[in-house]
Amino acid sequence: MPTFTTTTIMSSQGNNLSLHKLKINPKTQSNIVTINVGGRIFQTTDQTLTQAGPKSLLSQLSEMNQLVPHFIDRDPDLFSILLSLLRTGNLPSKVKSYDLQDLIEESKFYKIESLLVNSLSNPSQFDPFNLQKTVILPLNSRDTASAITTTPHGSLHVSHGSKITSFDWSLQNKSTALTQFTAIDSMLAISPNLVAVGATDFSGLQILDLDKKGLVLETLNWENMTKSGSTVQAIGSSNDLLFTSFESSRRNSNSILVYDLKTLSPVTEIGHYEIFGADLDSAIPATKLKWVESYNVVMASGSHSGPSGVLGNVKFWDIRSGCVVWEFKEKVDCFSDITVSDNLPSIFKVGVHSGEVFYADLRKLGSEGNDSWVCLGDERKVGNVMKEGVGCKIEAHGNQVFCSKGGDIELWSEVVMDSSKKREEGLPERVFRKNLMGRVKDMVGSRVTNLAFGGDRMFVTWKDQQSVEVWQSSVMGS
Repeated sequence: MPTFTTTTIMSSQGNNLSLHKLKINPKTQSNIVTINVGGRIFQTTDQTLTQAGPKSLLSQLSEMNQLVPHFIDRDPDLFSILLSLLRTGNLPSKVKSYDLQDLIEESKFYKIESLLVNSLSNPSQFDPFNLQKTVILPLNSRDTASAITTTPHGSLHVSHGSKITSFDWSLQNKSTALTQFTAIDSMLAISPNLVAVGATDFSGLQILDLDKKGLVLETLNWENMTKSGSTVQAIGSSNDLLFTSFESSRRNSNSILVYDLKTLSPVTEIGHYEIFGADLDSAIPATKLKWVESYNVVMASGSHSGPSGVLGNVKFWDIRSGCVVWEFKEKVDCFSDITVSDNLPSIFKVGVHSGEVFYADLRKLGSEGNDSWVCLGDERKVGNVMKEGVGCKIEAHGNQVFCSKGGDIELWSEVVMDSSKKREEGLPERVFRKNLMGRVKDMVGSRVTNLAFGGDRMFVTWKDQQSVEVWQSSVMGS
């Protein structure tokens, strides 16, 4: 039979302290930790405190003498919010009545900011059908956004003119760094404070530390045959590789260089083309690079507008062999913009002439007769030459595809069909449906210039607007 002891425990009831006499098993009592925060007594368990992680202050308290209350001279109300986060993994609804910046500072004191980030800006909380415009972030500049890039938990970097303005994951803190560029055309976040930037009129790819006011840590260049400068046309990355599309300043050669993302040392070179005569296909550098994880390839796409119309090509490169595993040439309704979804898995484009969305199933690429686009919109517009798709943007995120058309944003999702209904090639029939996210009434006549995703948010920039629009699928504490 276990021996029970009687102990007096102080607990908080609103702003009052009350005494309770409880019978506690000594074995259980050894697991209880008492903490005095700003004069209010809290009791929890070792297991709860260890959720804070080994480097946190709270985890260290669980290893100390548990019989004496540990005093912490901090705000007890904010502590109760963070303790609830440790207990349940979620923030309580009452968090809405507290200032977010206060909560952030408190989480930094206890060294559990990562848990707060994961709760408030978790990519798994992204709900495309519940996105709502929540805030507009001003850039405080005469220049509009030329490129935007995000990190997985929603910190944001925006290039405008020669500057880069950064917002942390909470969107509460903003900083601006001045760069050597007149304007930035390509930008990719390597980490919350490091970005790779390039321009079509400035030689070299620069790695900048935004925490140090845009300090140039390294400049990467491509050595072409003519020894001329090399400008950046596109940047992409996988988990451990950095891809950069270069074009010589004389525009007579182009290449894609692959770097180790941690060391920034060159790994290999793919797609090196020297242009001779009127070899138009070779003259088109890649202006978009997208990594396809499940296929272990990188998609490189580019287009060219000339007297004969808009021509383009899409190539999938195997990094290990340095070979193109699949490609197609665009002639009829070339893409205004193009992207690839690993989840769906498909390539999606907006036709430059028709303005309609098309897809090509990655699972069928290379099989005879299946290297063709399927129009998701009005097929009657395919022969259109009005260039309704000029300026349209398309990006894949999760299981959805977002496409901008002027001031509208379309959301395309795949409808789950009966797997028994299969086509001749043995794959289930695929059906996509469109949802309109709606026109922004106060921006009639304007058009979307950038779409990006981070955490549970979508970021949108507009032509002639010196700001970034934030759409969020969950609100703090809801």
